[in-house]
Amino acid sequence: MPDYPAADRLALVDDLHGRSVPDPYRWLEDSADPRSTAWRSAQDGLIAAERAGWSTRETFAERIDQLMGAGSVSPPYYRGDWCFTTRRDPGQQFPVLYVRGADGVDRVLFDPIAVDPTGVTTLDSWQPSKEGDRVALQYSIGGNEESILAVIDTATGERIEDGIDRCRYSPIAWLPGGDRFYYVRRIAPELLPETEQKFHRRVYLHTVGTETDTDVLVFGAGMTMTNYYGVEVSRDGRWLQVSASEGTEPRNDLWLADLEAAPPEAPAFQLVQGDLDAQIGMHAARNGLFYISTDLDAPRGTLLVSAPEHLWDEPWRTLLPEDQDSVLEGYAILDGPEMMRPVLLVCRTRHVVSEVSVHDLDTGALVRTIPLPGAGTIGGPVERPEGGPVAWLVYTDHTTIPTIYSFDGRTNDLTLWAEPPGVVEVPRVHSRQVTYLSADGTEVRMFILSPTAEPDRPRPAILYGYGGFGIPLSPGYSATILTWVEAGGVWAVANLRGGGEEGEEWHRAGMLGEKQNVFDDFHAAAEYLIAEGWTTPEQLAINGGSNGGLLVGAAMTQRPDLFQAVVCVAPLLDMVRYTTSELGPTWTVEYGDPEIPDQLDWLLGYSPYHRVVDGTDYPATMFVAFDNDTRTDPMHARKMCAAVQHATSSERPVVFRGEGDVGHGARSLARSVEESADILAFVARWTGLEPVNAST
Repeated sequence: MPDYPAADRLALVDDLHGRSVPDPYRWLEDSADPRSTAWRSAQDGLIAAERAGWSTRETFAERIDQLMGAGSVSPPYYRGDWCFTTRRDPGQQFPVLYVRGADGVDRVLFDPIAVDPTGVTTLDSWQPSKEGDRVALQYSIGGNEESILAVIDTATGERIEDGIDRCRYSPIAWLPGGDRFYYVRRIAPELLPETEQKFHRRVYLHTVGTETDTDVLVFGAGMTMTNYYGVEVSRDGRWLQVSASEGTEPRNDLWLADLEAAPPEAPAFQLVQGDLDAQIGMHAARNGLFYISTDLDAPRGTLLVSAPEHLWDEPWRTLLPEDQDSVLEGYAILDGPEMMRPVLLVCRTRHVVSEVSVHDLDTGALVRTIPLPGAGTIGGPVERPEGGPVAWLVYTDHTTIPTIYSFDGRTNDLTLWAEPPGVVEVPRVHSRQVTYLSADGTEVRMFILSPTAEPDRPRPAILYGYGGFGIPLSPGYSATILTWVEAGGVWAVANLRGGGEEGEEWHRAGMLGEKQNVFDDFHAAAEYLIAEGWTTPEQLAINGGSNGGLLVGAAMTQRPDLFQAVVCVAPLLDMVRYTTSELGPTWTVEYGDPEIPDQLDWLLGYSPYHRVVDGTDYPATMFVAFDNDTRTDPMHARKMCAAVQHATSSERPVVFRGEGDVGHGARSLARSVEESADILAFVARWTGLEPVNAST
């Protein structure tokens, strides 16, 4: 057994609603505590010793780098006479934002490496003005995702203003003319108690070039502290809409204001939909109608339509009814004088595989389905704001790098529009979708990627899952997956309840008091892989990040016998105290609130940190945490690692991989390669994979 670093075990037991809840490693919540600093330093030495035994790491790193070498490209985003795209050329660390004007020449607007050669500045989001002559950029430093807002002149590239802080997760809604926009910003921290400084968002109207002290508050005062807001202004500048959701809950309220009836500084909002357990989105189309997408009484999604003057006094007309077997994901209106009639281009997913179809814009009737390059995932569609017959889609699958296609409503042709700038040789792998039964008899789907079409022999395997927040795991290109399978391993992706693969009911079947369903689905996926001969418990690893880190943490504590190795990345693991840090209070609508007794019982039922049992033969485990993670506090990984190191009776190691100057989200290409190579090398060592010709 490894010689684990010393970690004081406190005799600390909280009395929570009459329940005794021990917390022996509370001190590891404070990264500045000298004991935490010493513990982390010792863990760095332990992972270094473990890394010395990885015979495959450099091979994996080289191959992952090669498979990411094609770079990336985005669809075009047209605003006025300008066309905006992002592109990452081979060897570049981040995508770069470009603009193309009437001269047809691409010009750099924002290059994160040029701005910061250290590679710790990331571009979070960007939004051109309606005319395209200005761009609002949001960037973060060191992975903190705090989003500093700047405005750039498109023609000159000069920064008109910069340094507007507290803009995390802020949409930008430009008014026509490019002088003003609505945005979301947190209240100044000095006006709030320390525990509330990450919340209290408001919607403001900002005039470019003026001090933020003069911004006009237009929405959010007196509402729920943890609310998130969306804001959008229609293409013609008439309609302002604001949506509000409490934290990450799967419902929102929607308000609308007519900016012709009241000034932008004092919009008169009317509630479109509120106090209903449903999600709603609305688009003011060029034809003067509102197109309304919702899952109200339609958990897989439906599309409705209404005239503005009848939005409140007549029922909305159903344009696309709910499909019982597919989930509505997106749509675009294709029109123009060259078309015989305007149509609706619709994207759906059927058991997480994308479909595209064309429908009559007036009736919603199906006109035709559009063949896709394979069983993959479509992103988009993206249309020109001013209209036209063409829309752009992003296509990817397990062996196809995200590629841009255009669909022309005049010819009904789907045509390759742009490929990533580089070329890579993608290995031949076999991908299949299977169906298995969970503990309660529910059918769950899973993708299996392998060197062979059928299980020829048990192989080292990695099972990946997420199962939360209504987020689907759809087929997509992954250099890490391809590297593992090319080396002779099996990679499986389980579409667990809690995700969005089968619509909102699927999500809700794995949230709050139903969270155990997610873990049961995951255990059943592992048992299926073993029973079908793909792998064995001695060759099976599990991997997950963020909510997926909670997933694998629960799996290793509930079924340690089922897995040989665990990789737990940026996790939540102490589900009693997850609300005490950063964004935790916004997730009570997904997990439950430990301040409420019956919800505390849900959380204690699976909280991985509280289910660690002394003397258990735990799998080889690597906890991965990022020092600047402002979503899932690194304290979860630290506390859980100390607990498992103390409890395990196994000779297999439990190690901690910490990383500074990065956070939960975007990072440089080099950092991504290093992390993935470490994960594969660790798993390879403990599942017995040595990279070989996959057919042997």
